[in-house]
Amino acid sequence: MFEDVEDLKAKIARLTAQMEALTHGAAAGPDEASADTEAGPGDAAGSAEGGEEEEWQYPPFILLLDPPLYDDELRALIEWVEGVLVPGYLAEPSADAHWCHLWFEHAVAVARLHALWLAWQELTDPVSCGYTGPSVWHRDHLDPCMRELRASQGPFRGCTKNEHQIQHRLPGRVPSAWRQDSPPE
Repeated sequence: MFEDVEDLKAKIARLTAQMEALTHGAAAGPDEASADTEAGPGDAAGSAEGGEEEEWQYPPFILLLDPPLYDDELRALIEWVEGVLVPGYLAEPSADAHWCHLWFEHAVAVARLHALWLAWQELTDPVSCGYTGPSVWHRDHLDPCMRELRASQGPFRGCTKNEHQIQHRLPGRVPSAWRQDSPPE
């Protein structure tokens, strides 16, 4: 409990410092530099050469990427899934817990595992999330993701040890409220 309180205090201090930096930075003119907003070497809002601040960019969601960025992100995701997730968390597939060795060919699996990986990257860094981050990752991200992926109705439901089916989840044509079909004649 003490560690949780200390983690919260550290987060509040970081957020307060960020808020002050943003508030003072917005009030200062373009040529003015405030001593309060200058970042130290360990701060996330460090400055680049020429005095310009680096802008934090969130990693893009994989399904929004086009090649070659998609291919690069997928390669990194495959390394994480095959190097961390599979050996550490996935037991032998069974009728109740499906897994496909060609998971990267299932778009739903790629989307869910990429989101899981992004959460893992954030929640395993004690600087940004404290010491409770891994527990939060297991509870809020890993367990629900694995339940969905490995469920009997999940994306791997048609895959077995000897057979891989990528087309088994494709829906038929669904009428859309956004599309006006012409009435039958």
